[in-house]
Parts: sequence; C-alpha cells; structure tokens
Amino acid sequence: MKVGMIGLGKMGLNLVNNLHSNDVQVVAYDISEQLVSEAEAIGVTGSHSLDQLMKALPKPRVVWLMVPAGKITKQLVLDLLALMSADDILIDGGNSFYQDSIDNYQLAEAKGIHFFDVGSSGGQEGALHGGNFMIGGNESVFPRIEAIFEKISQSEGYLFTGAPGSGHYLKMVHNGIEYGMMGAIGEGFELLEKSPYTYDNAQVANMWNHGSVIRSWLMELAYSAFSKNNKLSNIDGVMYSSGEGRWTVEEGLRLGVPMPIITSSLMMRYRSLEADTFTGKVVASLRNEFGGHAVKMK
Repeated sequence: MKVGMIGLGKMGLNLVNNLHSNDVQVVAYDISEQLVSEAEAIGVTGSHSLDQLMKALPKPRVVWLMVPAGKITKQLVLDLLALMSADDILIDGGNSFYQDSIDNYQLAEAKGIHFFDVGSSGGQEGALHGGNFMIGGNESVFPRIEAIFEKISQSEGYLFTGAPGSGHYLKMVHNGIEYGMMGAIGEGFELLEKSPYTYDNAQVANMWNHGSVIRSWLMELAYSAFSKNNKLSNIDGVMYSSGEGRWTVEEGLRLGVPMPIITSSLMMRYRSLEADTFTGKVVASLRNEFGGHAVKMK
C-alpha cells in the first residue's frame, strides 16, 4: 500500500516514520522544503507540490492530511478534491471540528471520493511508535485502509466509530477529558508547592506512577518535566488552548450535559494567559511533553 502524507510537522513526520517502519510506502509533502528533505532522509519519496504527490500515488489513491485544523485544512481539502479522482480516499488526521468534517465528507462524496475523519492521540511518541486513532467515515470503504491502522496503532489502539464526523467528535471529547485530567494534576502539585512540607516533585510523580490509583502516562510526563526542572522555574504558567476543549464545552451546552470539571479547566487555561500559576506551569509542561506544544519560557 502507498499513502500520500501532507503535513510534516511534529506529528506528520513521526507518522511518516511509523508508516515507513511498518512497510507502508509513503509519498511526503510539505510547504517546507526542509521538512520534505527530512522525510526523504527517512527513506520515503519526497514531493514538492500537490500535483507531484498525486502523480506519484497509484489509483485509487490514499491521501492523509496532518495539518492544523481550520482554514488550512479547509483550503487543502478543496485543493485536493480538485486533483483527486472518484474512489480515492482522503483522510483528515488533524484536530478538526467535527461539523467541518461532516461538510468535507459531503463535498468529497459529491465527487465520489471517500473522506475519513481521524482523531489522532498519543502525542509525538504515539505517532512514531504506535498511536491511537478514532475513525469516522464510510463503513463499507473502511476495510480498504484498516490495514494501515493495524500497522501503526498500539494493540487495540484504533476504533472505527461510524458516521462521518464521529471520529473527530470522539477526539473532541477525549481532549476535553484530557483538559480536566491535566488541570487536576496541575492543581495537586500547586497545593504541594504551597504546603508546609518540602516535596521533590519528580520523586512524587515517579512514586505515584508505581501502583497508585492515579498512575498514568500523564503522570509519567509530569515526572519527565519535573526531572528537567523540579520547580519548572524556566517557564511561565501559560496554558495555551488549541480549541478542542472549547468545542467540548460548547457541545455540552448544546446538549444540556453539565461538565463543570472540563469547563473549569478550560476557564483556567484562559486565566493562565493573564497570570503565572504553578498549575499553569505543570499543564504547559505536560502539553509540551506529549505534543511538543509551545511553552512560554522565562
């Protein structure tokens, strides 16, 4: 099987590596020539335009988008639909809003092209060594690409979720839960920081991750962050937000589902833009650890 990968950022390039390591042929494209060169160094075929990428793929083609949600994805989908043929498959693996994915599915289906919305989790490490994928789209077409997910996911790490938009909807909720979990970890360590006791944050995170009820990958990442700087004094407690938490809260409001924990964690992210907190430092460092997201350094 041969896949075209568009978008070679921190997730896309690792996915290219993962695909290549699992014997999936890849044609890689990015507007950055440097990133295309890095993909070629892995051993895959580099492409320097969308048209060149299309010509390098056998029909019916499989094209995977790994670019920022919003305007960039919307424009790329339109550009690609103009170049693709009936029975081709287009995958959006970014964090797109599920309603946008439904629209893109309908645009693609009108041309006989099959669109799949894929929520991708596991961070950069997962993209490289075995990710977690939530997949919405046409059930009858999914078997044609299922082998790809079998190869690049952790064991039991992918799920076909059904109707168009359902993959990105599930990832939206996943990220809302993630907001709440990271916020709770941050608040706990802030309380330890202000307590009358002197704790080694790295040792605490490491100990909690060995047999405690709250052991998790996020706690592993907390240990990693604290091991680099036990007080996180090198960064500001600014918690950036990429949109999924807000979409989750808005969906809760639309459906009348109370979500005080996720909503509060979202509000704390907004608050962190105005004031430096230890909670913010912890959450910012966790986001940097798993996804390479930007942090504001002192």
